[in-house]
Amino acid sequence: MGTLLNNYMLYVKGEKNNFVINSIFTPFSWLIGAVTSIIDFFYIHGFLKTEEPPLPLISVGNLTYGGTNKTPFVRMLAEYAASKNIKVGIVTRGYSGKSNEVLIIQNGQGERAVTGDEPLLLSKKLPNIPVAVARRRMDGINALKSQGVELVIADDAFQHRSMTRDADIVLIDAVCPFGSGKLIPAGMLREKISALRRADIVVLTKSKRIPQEELEKLKAIVSKYIAPEKIFTSEINYDGWILFNNLNEIKVNSKVFAFSAIGSPESFIYTLKELGLNVAGSAMFRDHHNYSQKDLDNLYSQARKLHADYITCTEKDLYNMPKELGVKDIPMIIPKVKAAVNESKEFFDALSRTLQPRIVIASNGYGEDAIGVILAKKFREKLPHSKIFAFPLVGRGDAYVKEGFEIKSAPSVTPSGGVLKYSLKDLFGDMRAGLLKHVRAQLHDWKKIAAKIKTPVCVGDVYLILHTLWGSGMRPMFAATAKTVYLSGHWRLERFLINKFTLRTWTRDAKSAEQLGNNAIYSGSPIMDLLYEKTNKNLYERGEFILLLPGSRARANNDVKLLLDAVEIMSASGENLFRMILAPTLNYEKFFEACASYGWKKNSDALTKNNISIDLSYDSIAKSVNGVKILLGLGGTANQLCAGLGIPVISIDEKGKRVQKKLLGDAEILVSPTSQALAECALKVLGDKKLYDFMSSAGRERMGSPGALDDIVNFSCDRLGWGMKEKIYRLLRQ
Repeated sequence: MGTLLNNYMLYVKGEKNNFVINSIFTPFSWLIGAVTSIIDFFYIHGFLKTEEPPLPLISVGNLTYGGTNKTPFVRMLAEYAASKNIKVGIVTRGYSGKSNEVLIIQNGQGERAVTGDEPLLLSKKLPNIPVAVARRRMDGINALKSQGVELVIADDAFQHRSMTRDADIVLIDAVCPFGSGKLIPAGMLREKISALRRADIVVLTKSKRIPQEELEKLKAIVSKYIAPEKIFTSEINYDGWILFNNLNEIKVNSKVFAFSAIGSPESFIYTLKELGLNVAGSAMFRDHHNYSQKDLDNLYSQARKLHADYITCTEKDLYNMPKELGVKDIPMIIPKVKAAVNESKEFFDALSRTLQPRIVIASNGYGEDAIGVILAKKFREKLPHSKIFAFPLVGRGDAYVKEGFEIKSAPSVTPSGGVLKYSLKDLFGDMRAGLLKHVRAQLHDWKKIAAKIKTPVCVGDVYLILHTLWGSGMRPMFAATAKTVYLSGHWRLERFLINKFTLRTWTRDAKSAEQLGNNAIYSGSPIMDLLYEKTNKNLYERGEFILLLPGSRARANNDVKLLLDAVEIMSASGENLFRMILAPTLNYEKFFEACASYGWKKNSDALTKNNISIDLSYDSIAKSVNGVKILLGLGGTANQLCAGLGIPVISIDEKGKRVQKKLLGDAEILVSPTSQALAECALKVLGDKKLYDFMSSAGRERMGSPGALDDIVNFSCDRLGWGMKEKIYRLLRQ
């Protein structure tokens, strides 16, 4: 059996070919490869759930089974974090432990049979640093959070895809990096080498044990999947000897017999020889082997026959020993070791940069962009050291660019100004303009940033959820701005998708939250949050004014005639204060050319005709709304905002506005698309206080109050730990 096992190990390490082993195990490797590819696909596109932990998390893992010095590397990271006055904790599955509950151990206090050997070793070496042993690592992180921990280091979590990490460090054994290059059981790989693309940092351990030429070749292979500046090397340094039981330090320079039960026993033998010791003999056991008294008796017997002065094992093996060894004639000694990165300064600098929070806000419409910009601003105020990106699906993201936010999505400019509109004609027109090409490009853009960002925040409709989920693989936070129970509510399929594939949903009103179920909450309307920059200063000292909104799309060049002619009619009735807000998406040159064709001239910041003047504003609705007494609005979101402020809305009867009417109810009156009808209706409302107050009250009730965006920010900082993650980034950058 020993010969068979030895031949198998030589084969999987790529040191010896074996036709029989290859024939038996390779088909199983193919099967495992197919399964892991399917699982990878499911995680990449969000079919399998990925959670973001409530604390910053650094994972230390590898691609292969076998020793890559993970345990001493975890220890090194924990000591570094503690030196920065960070309350650090460690989470591990506790391989070979038997507990199904979360265990917190400190100062090495615990039973090996319950916790496993490596957690005890880490806890002993890291006094006062809690080590959580948990089958489900997220439970362990939550337990550490309750202990006041600020940063968690996860041992062996690279394949734990159900939990996102802030930094993924992958260790590769430079001596035997990928074995035969095959997946288990025909090789040593847990997953394909291409999985290194998910890594943030790669460390080549035991780098001095191979020639420099081979090390450079290995770096070249790894750099196919990760940038060369993110590849580092490390060693295990000798730090003295201790005696078993009393753990006193001693000096050793003699003949030894070595044994171990670790992932890479050859490394232990190499280290002993490197220290100048005469290794008279050795014995190797399966990783995490729990030694019996019989095992130890046999080991001592072999050591006596070889006239060894000492018998030696690793620190990890200590925790797999019987409690009492009895009286032995040969002392047992253990080398003390520490991990060290050769490019230490560059490594920790790269690690700290990786931990900087990266927040993405996705939106799919011009109105949604406006909400997304405010949300981005609120995040920037709360988390000034985080990177905040925008991912608009419609247009070029001009609103984000104006406020200094970097765009991560390819532009999508279509004739309808959207993705899915009210008519098939619009959809076909968009497709002819390259809509499908735009979608593919944006999904590719998600792929480029998905592994480096936090949980996305979506502002828009269900299509945006699916787009974000497929592109990033993460369930987003969702501000549901497109639908409400007042607009027929969400379809059953939409409710299923929202509940299944969002982390949390913020609705426009309480009734919509009830319709969507437990995953949805109402904490104010995200639409009304557009008014967060609202000014209380009256624009006109001489009185209130009538607001005009021609809309935000190209059709405004034609529609504005309705408003201009209505102004002339109302002016004849004594109204003389008018203000028009121009959306940033309009082509101003063409717009003013259209106005000129209707007899109106642009003079400075006003349109004039005869003795009538309309002031022009390029500000947001929030900065222009104070003092408005009634709105003649051909817009969308801006109409809703005015209604929410208690301003009666007059608009034209058309398909899109009928949809909006369902939302605004009695706060809006639709009239035939003529200037006379608009003017007469506005004058009627202004002259009827009872009707005016009724419309004003209806608008406030339907639209609600602001507050959703603040709640999203607070939820992210508290529940998802973004505030703590930024704090750790700042501490590590000091």
